[in-house]
Amino acid sequence: MIVDGKGIKDYWKEYMEKLMNEENEWDHKLSAEVKEGPADCIRMAEVRAVLKKMKRNKAPGLSGLIAEMIQATGDIGIQWILDLCNGIVKEGSIAEDWKSSVVLPIYKGKGDPM
Repeated sequence: MIVDGKGIKDYWKEYMEKLMNEENEWDHKLSAEVKEGPADCIRMAEVRAVLKKMKRNKAPGLSGLIAEMIQATGDIGIQWILDLCNGIVKEGSIAEDWKSSVVLPIYKGKGDPM
């Protein structure tokens, strides 16, 4: 059992590197068709459907937003998200901040912690 701080950090570093870089088997079959031309715009119904599927009571990301906050905005928030996403599709790029994430593994008392 590892009890010193450096040992624990090294273990988690090794574990996360393996987890995030592990190759999964793939049969190389694609079911998507190639589409040429401009991308389709995202529709209001699609945003509504995704917001309904969002899990509640989850920790926020770097933005500090949680699902309940977005869901509580109603049609105004849905329209804002729709405009934002369609702008991203139209421009073909996302903000640099959106390319970062923080992964914090938290043992919840289920299964093997190591």
